[in-house]
Amino acid sequence: MNRAEVGGDSGETFSRCLAGARGRATSQRDPDRSLVMSGDPKTAVGVVVVVDDDPAVRRVVVRSLEQLGLSVLQFESATDALAAFEAGGDEPDLVLTDVMMPGLSGFELLSRVHARWPEVPVLLMTAGATVAAAVDAIRSGAYDYLVKPLDVQNTLIPDVRRALEHRRLLERNRFLEGQLTSAQRARGMVGGSAAMRQVASLVSAVAPSDVTVLVLGESGTGKELVARAVHDQSPRSGRPFVDVNCAALTESLLESELFGHVKGAFTGALAARRGLFETASGGTLFMDEVGELSPATQARLLRVLQEGTVRPVGSNESRQTDVRVIAATNKDLEKAVKSGQFRQDLYYRLAVFTIELPPLRQRRGDIPALVAHFVAKHARPGRPPPELDAAALDLLTAGAWPGNIRELENTVARALVLCAGGRIGPEHLPASLSKPPPAADPAGDDLGELAEARDQFTRAYVARVMARVGGDVAEAAKRAGMNPSNFRRLLKRLEENLPAED
Repeated sequence: MNRAEVGGDSGETFSRCLAGARGRATSQRDPDRSLVMSGDPKTAVGVVVVVDDDPAVRRVVVRSLEQLGLSVLQFESATDALAAFEAGGDEPDLVLTDVMMPGLSGFELLSRVHARWPEVPVLLMTAGATVAAAVDAIRSGAYDYLVKPLDVQNTLIPDVRRALEHRRLLERNRFLEGQLTSAQRARGMVGGSAAMRQVASLVSAVAPSDVTVLVLGESGTGKELVARAVHDQSPRSGRPFVDVNCAALTESLLESELFGHVKGAFTGALAARRGLFETASGGTLFMDEVGELSPATQARLLRVLQEGTVRPVGSNESRQTDVRVIAATNKDLEKAVKSGQFRQDLYYRLAVFTIELPPLRQRRGDIPALVAHFVAKHARPGRPPPELDAAALDLLTAGAWPGNIRELENTVARALVLCAGGRIGPEHLPASLSKPPPAADPAGDDLGELAEARDQFTRAYVARVMARVGGDVAEAAKRAGMNPSNFRRLLKRLEENLPAED
C-alpha cells in the first residue's frame, strides 16, 4: 500500500510506513540509490512527505505523486510531521508543505527539516502568492515555491521531478566523492581476490592506530603501496610520507640519512642536516628492505623506537620525534633472528602488526584487473587504450611472474610500445611467456619418472584452465570435471611444489 495517513501521536506508525516505503524505493534503485526521473513517469522511485491541513489538497497531491510511482506519506499539520520525524529516524527524499497551517507554519517546518536533514529539498505551497513571499521562501532554504490552486501537470509534477533530480545529484556526488577517496587511499592496490581483500581489511584495521607495521612479501608485490595505503587512511595522512630504501645506501650514509648529522660529524659534513626521522615528523617513515640493516644501525633504530628520540650523527643531544614507522622486507626475519643476523628485540618492535602480501602466482584471478589498470596507466596520452587479445591475456594470466606485479607492469608497458595498432597480441609479449613447460622426450634415453611427467602436464593444464576462466576457482574446477574442494587442494599442492626462485 503506497499511501499512509499518519496522525500526530503515531510516530511508531510513521516509522513502520517510512521503513516500508524506503524498502520499496531502495529495492527498485540502482546501487548508488539514484532516483530515476526520466522516461516513463511510473519509473520514478522515492519517498515524499506531504503536509497540508486541507484534505482536498492532500488528495490531489498524493494521487499525482503516486501516479509517478512515488511512495507518499501525508500529515495534516507540521506538528504531526515533526513528531513522526523524531520517531521515524530515516529521512524522506522530498517534503511538500503548506505555508499557513494551524500551529507551526510551513516555514518553521522547513527550518526543522533542514536542521535535521540539510540535503532534503522542501517545496512550499501557499495561496498567498506575492513576490516577497517567494523571496522569503527561497532565502529560508526552500527548493521552490508553489502557488495554489496547484497546476498539477505544468507546475507540481515538473517541480517535484526537478527537486528529486537535485536530491539524486547530491547523493550521486557524495557517492562519487567516497569512491574517489577510496581510490586515492588504495594507491594502486588493484585486485578483488580473497587474499587482497584480506590485505585491505588489515590495512583498514591498523591504519587508525599508531602501532609499527611490518609488511612482508616477495620483491615486486607492492609493499610500498600497502605502506602508503596505511598512511593515507591514518590520522597522519595530512603529514609527510617519507620513504627510504635501506639496501641502497652504505651503513654510514644510511645513518646520516635516517638520523641526520651535525656540522663536522664526518668528512664532507660541511653543514648540519636533518634526518628522515625529523623530516617525517608527525607523519610516516617507510623503511624498505629493513632486513638489510647492519647490526650497528639496528641498535640505533631500536633506541629510536624505544625512546621516541633521535640523536644526529656526531651530536650528544637527543631530539624528540613523532613518527610512525612502517617497515618492509622480502627476507624471512624470523630465520634471520635465529641465525643472529637480525636483532630479536628490534624484530619484535617492528612486527607489532604484520601484513603479508601474496606473490602474484597465488592471486592469478587479479591479473586481468591488474593488466587493465596498467594498460590504462601506460597508454599514450590522447589515444584510447588498446584492446587486449584473449590469447595474450591467457599467456599473462598463466605466467610465472617471479618479479610479481613489478614484472607484470613492465611487461604491459613494453607491449604498449610494441603494438602499433589498437590491439595487444601474443606477439607483443616476451617469448618466455609463450614457451610450454619442458616435457620428457619420448624418443630419448632419459624419459624421467612417470610421476614427474604427470606433474608437469597437470601444472600446465591447471595454469591454462585458470587463465581461461580469469582465476575463478569454482569455474576452473567445473571445466576440469573436479570437485571444487579437491581442485583447491590440487592448486595448493602445485604452489607448494614450485621450484625456489632467485
